[in-house]
Amino acid sequence: MNISIIIPVFNESNINLFLEKLFKHDMKNNEIIIVDGNDSSTIKLIKNEQVIKTNSIKGRANQMNKGASLASKDILLFLHADTILPKNAFDIISTILENKNIQAGAFDLSFDSNRFILSIIAKVASWRSRITKVPYGDQAIFIRKNIFEKIKGYENISLMEDVNLMQKLKKENLNIKISKQKVITSARKWENKGIIYTTLRNWILISLYYCGVNPNKLTKFYT
Repeated sequence: MNISIIIPVFNESNINLFLEKLFKHDMKNNEIIIVDGNDSSTIKLIKNEQVIKTNSIKGRANQMNKGASLASKDILLFLHADTILPKNAFDIISTILENKNIQAGAFDLSFDSNRFILSIIAKVASWRSRITKVPYGDQAIFIRKNIFEKIKGYENISLMEDVNLMQKLKKENLNIKISKQKVITSARKWENKGIIYTTLRNWILISLYYCGVNPNKLTKFYT
């Protein structure tokens, strides 16, 4: 199975280091699509000519939908620019989706930090996503392209677009698989804002979303 790796970016100064790590994977016939939500500030930094580069209106949902529209492969992998895939990630995805009854998936979560509290948060997040079948974007969501198109992709909302996508899959009774292999996500945002504050904020925001509050109204509390 060939994979289109779609990466939404906004002012990513370390993009070349990130791509260098990504290209250590066996790319075979896979493709990388970078979608810049700014005035090409990140795109201008990219040195690797194999990368497909484009612009979009700012907003992760808009950017990922734009990338998906350009994708030529059967599987879409939505990857944050501060998340590192596990070894053999593409083989893992292909193996999972060889099962025709599984339409999408993601990985367990870990952080690039040795802090005990973050390891607990990652374990809880992985446990939660296994129980609810609702992984978040920093877990590297992957999905069959035809299914993504069938459910009309990400909703044009500024927050909770990953949760909303999983809800649409579950509404269609489509199966989601969480791999036990872990991505490594940057702990920078957690440590900058404060781990307790960030955890409580996230819990409150997701609770309000499930209670029906418009996610666009919640965005101002996320920054």
